[in-house]
Amino acid sequence: MTTHGPVLPLWSCGGCGAPWPCGTRRRELRAEFVGARVSLALYMGAQLVRASADLHWVPGGVLHRRFLGWLR
Repeated sequence: MTTHGPVLPLWSCGGCGAPWPCGTRRRELRAEFVGARVSLALYMGAQLVRASADLHWVPGGVLHRRFLGWLR
């Protein structure tokens, strides 16, 4: 079980305080979804939608990079 889960509604990391998903959680997610890149992208897309409701003042492009930009 990771300690690097999101703390809502600010979407900061519960383990390190960085914006979620932090670098550690990104590495964990890559390991959890190894061989299932599309599933990881769908999961992170769903998190983006949830976060956009809480972080309505953050520009969409910033949220997109934060939640999906690292998946390449």
